[in-house]
Amino acid sequence: MANALSNVYENAVLNHLFRCQTTGTARNELTQPGSGASGIYVALFHGNTAAVAANLEAGTLTDEITLGSYTRKQVEFSVASSGTISSDGAVTFPTATANYDGDVTALAVMDASTSGNVIAYGNLTVSKTVTTGDTFQIADTNLTISLA
Repeated sequence: MANALSNVYENAVLNHLFRCQTTGTARNELTQPGSGASGIYVALFHGNTAAVAANLEAGTLTDEITLGSYTRKQVEFSVASSGTISSDGAVTFPTATANYDGDVTALAVMDASTSGNVIAYGNLTVSKTVTTGDTFQIADTNLTISLA
């Protein structure tokens, strides 16, 4: 028995979760939790990366940024390939009207613009301080999720 999904099914799962795509090769019995049809959003988090990861794994959103006119931003994903899916276009957050309540250390892909469920999460390679007048942006294709 293999210990991994085939590329076909890795791509199908990723397309289903992040593109709300239910047709194609994979079985259509998969269902997406939450309100996936209304969009997929990126949320930003601050704090100790291990603690933030533990909270996100548990679905606890207490470390989400709350200051500086922060809001989650909708993200689109390109078609999955080789078990990886990437953001399609830049994800630009509103210009901060005040300092964020901590350095951005992690992000999560969510199934709703507020509250909702964590679909996937990860730490930033380098934490980012966002102060008044800054604009946090994820460049095109820089948000990558892999099952490979």
